[in-house]
Amino acid sequence: MNVPPMPSAHLFVNLGGPVRPRDSDPSVPSAVFTGGWFMGGWTRRFLFEYPARVRLVGVHFKPWGISPFAGVPATELRDRWVPFDAVWQWSSDRIRNQVGDVASAAGTLRVLEEELRSRLAEAPSRGLGLVQHAGGRLEASHGAVSVGALADAAGVSGNHLAAQFKSHVGITPKRVARIYRFARLILSVDALRPVDWSEFAQTAGYFDQAHFSREFKDFTGHTPTEYLALRRRFPAEQGFPPDSGPMPAD
Repeated sequence: MNVPPMPSAHLFVNLGGPVRPRDSDPSVPSAVFTGGWFMGGWTRRFLFEYPARVRLVGVHFKPWGISPFAGVPATELRDRWVPFDAVWQWSSDRIRNQVGDVASAAGTLRVLEEELRSRLAEAPSRGLGLVQHAGGRLEASHGAVSVGALADAAGVSGNHLAAQFKSHVGITPKRVARIYRFARLILSVDALRPVDWSEFAQTAGYFDQAHFSREFKDFTGHTPTEYLALRRRFPAEQGFPPDSGPMPAD
């Protein structure tokens, strides 16, 4: 599976066979996980190899949402898969054992929710409120608000805002805005209908066609035409939401 960057962070507990995430940069070593792992914000695509039968339980965080739980600098999770026990020491086997005794999906999620509640920091970290507010505006505007406008509205300098984003998200607000903008575009594509890429790009805030084409290829590994062809070859299964980001990898 070829996965483009999305405005999120993740925690996974693997209850099935080994999975192997691979960076789109071939110089970066791949990883194999039989237990769990954390993923911070990703700024480029990655690939994910998994067995025929998958059993995972996980958490999809907003970009800044992992900060109160992880207890490590967000920069250490950026563009990385970090083993579960490297962040929450000695927790992986215990959670897997607890979940292994639970049959239902709802019960499995409750186990993980209880673990999250026990890990939640007692007091918000310095600057997290600022990042939540500014990040919320980026989310609502799909990345259309400038960093300068965000800083002015918050009464802080652009450098201070960027430093707080690096602390709690791992990446700058400008990069977060780019990912929100791309997410808006890719999630709005309906592969069953004709797609006017110029119109989609302009609606998402890309006013330079060359920049749009370059970023699309960087984030997906495909040209827009190639991506649309893949979406049409591998449509979403009946009864499930359309899978508008990840695609089968070669």
